Amino acid sequence: MPLKEIAERQNLLHAKSTPQAILKHVLDDVRLGDTALVSSFGAESVVLLHMVAEIDRDTPVIFIETEMLFAETLAYQKEVADLLGLTNVQVITPSRAALLERDNDGLLHQSNVDACCTLRKKEPLERALKPYGSWITGRKRYQSGTRAALPLFEKEQDTMRIKVNPLASWGRAEIADYLDEHDLPRHPLVAKGFPSIGCKPCTHAVGVEDDPRAGRWMNTEKTECGIHF
Repeated sequence: MPLKEIAERQNLLHAKSTPQAILKHVLDDVRLGDTALVSSFGAESVVLLHMVAEIDRDTPVIFIETEMLFAETLAYQKEVADLLGLTNVQVITPSRAALLERDNDGLLHQSNVDACCTLRKKEPLERALKPYGSWITGRKRYQSGTRAALPLFEKEQDTMRIKVNPLASWGRAEIADYLDEHDLPRHPLVAKGFPSIGCKPCTHAVGVEDDPRAGRWMNTEKTECGIHF
């Protein structure tokens, strides 16, 4: 069966399913192949990480260390992985040769932010995902206008993989309730006005009424790093 049709059927099947039920199905469904969770260990990441840990702590978790992340994110990644007992966290870094050739001085983001994201996030993730038939993201419809129509399951463009968004229908209230119910640690930058956290040079604090992703690539038309196109 074509992957696009599988994704469409799964959207119908799970239209009213909980994120936990979706995750359990994905991790058990052999038609989807091996599955990895891709996590930024950002502002809301611990919710999905906790759900996956409740099902199988050995689920592959891919963390892209762009080498431009906040120190707080690196510390938080280790804290959450230890707390949840995650046993298969794969820390992925950019190619050393590619960095030397294309961003030797670490200033590429100042002249070409898209090229920087490609070098430090998109290419490393593509290499890391090669063994997998599907992957799980933490994207949600409420986060920005570009994600408003986000499906639970989607055929990834230009690959033979399915992308799964179990929290697509959740808003801020559901996230906050889950964090409180399970007493999960918050990313330390959230309290400082960072509702969405990426690389340090391209992430800024925003106001409480702003779009949650307004602090990403501020004052540019860029809204995504490129791994979700």
